Amino acid sequence: MDKKTDIDTNDKTETNTISNENNTDNTLDLPDTPEWISRKWQEEHSSEKNSSAPKKKYVKKKNYNRLIALIIILVALIGGLIYYLYTNDNEDAAPTVTTQQSNAINIMIMGVDRRADDVGRSDTLMVLTYNPADKKASLLSLPRDTRVHIEKNDYDKINHAYAYGGHELTKKTVEAFLNVPVDYYVMIDVHAFEKIIDAVGGVDIDVEKRMYYEDPWDDDGGLVIDLYPGKQHMDGKTAIQYVRYRDGEGDIGRITRQQKFIKAFMSQIISPSILPKLPEIIQNISSAIQTDMPIDKMISLMTDLPTVQQNGLNSTMVPGKPAYIEDISYWIPDIAKTRQLIAQNMDITLDEAAQKDTEQTITQYEKSLPKGLKMGNIADEETSSTDEKDTKKEETTEKPAPVKNEDITVLVINSSGINGAGAEVADILKHKGFKISSVETGNTSSREHTTITANENELNCFYGMPFTCTIMSGGSPGQATVNIGLDYQK
Repeated sequence: MDKKTDIDTNDKTETNTISNENNTDNTLDLPDTPEWISRKWQEEHSSEKNSSAPKKKYVKKKNYNRLIALIIILVALIGGLIYYLYTNDNEDAAPTVTTQQSNAINIMIMGVDRRADDVGRSDTLMVLTYNPADKKASLLSLPRDTRVHIEKNDYDKINHAYAYGGHELTKKTVEAFLNVPVDYYVMIDVHAFEKIIDAVGGVDIDVEKRMYYEDPWDDDGGLVIDLYPGKQHMDGKTAIQYVRYRDGEGDIGRITRQQKFIKAFMSQIISPSILPKLPEIIQNISSAIQTDMPIDKMISLMTDLPTVQQNGLNSTMVPGKPAYIEDISYWIPDIAKTRQLIAQNMDITLDEAAQKDTEQTITQYEKSLPKGLKMGNIADEETSSTDEKDTKKEETTEKPAPVKNEDITVLVINSSGINGAGAEVADILKHKGFKISSVETGNTSSREHTTITANENELNCFYGMPFTCTIMSGGSPGQATVNIGLDYQK
């Protein structure tokens, strides 16, 4: 027992001696010395300790950390640059038209043609600017073919924004295009429009010319526009025909009629018989429209309408010019004039930042225009005076090329109930040079007279048919419809 204790004590003493001598003498060669503190081990590790290797290793590690930090900084800078470029080229910045305070309220009004098999399309797009202080209002119409930048969808027609992202994306697109905030939106579809017109007792309109058009594939069982010139009182069903009709003037002529109709509608709803019923009417039609505008705001606006009309409702359209890109029609806007218009409507002036943003927007827009762009011949009617129009007409010596039969595509609809009548009429048209898109079967025995509907500039091509028919104006250029009625004879 004592011997063991003595050995332990000696071991501890030896260990302490080793520990003390490690710093001064590395020559240990005892037979019982552990391998890890043997001379060989100490020589190897002592050289590592006294050499400069650890220092070099430390320096390398330090440089490595600096390299990582540098890479992170570079990645952050490049990422920020890419984000900046991407957001400036592909996303629309928030509207910053001016730092000047304005009490004006901008209301986006959308007329939507909802379809059974898709989200639908935006047929009408307007911005109503209302100034509560002086009770003035202005209406700016945006042609549905207006070429604008749509976030994440590049440049496209403005009415496509609704198909891409509903009223939210449309609102965002309008804000970016006009560079002003849109406070509220009001979305009205065909059925809601009819309900609103019927709720106020109809509208008086002076129809300026004969209007006839057919769309047998319309979701409501076929669209037929059949209006005669002259003053008439329109209910909802008739009124929708008037505002939807398109002729040779395209969307521009239709916008003029829509603005005319809105003024007539205003006259109706401020009549003495309607004013007391306005709150009740608004309550009834609020379920027929989609909006984020509170009812009390709507009532306040409606209450101010008599003064607004007395002050005069200023109605304009986005200035610009028609163009064709790969045979697709567009309206190329004058961005500078458009933003000046909306600023005037809001009773504000564009500050330096807004003017700079407009210049940058115009530069980007011009760069985006494709090389195959073909400008149209229609002058900017909203900014041209009557004298300028007359001068341009006098200076124009070139006459439009006459339309040929082979330039027109015809849809044949057999609504006569006579077997083979559709094919026979199609053969007649083919021999006259027309192109046949298809031959369809309409509502059997539902039509008394055979009609041909064509663009007003192409009506002459259809005179002299070997069967009884009524030729009517309507439709788009290069497209016509022959609807065979009960009066057809082989």
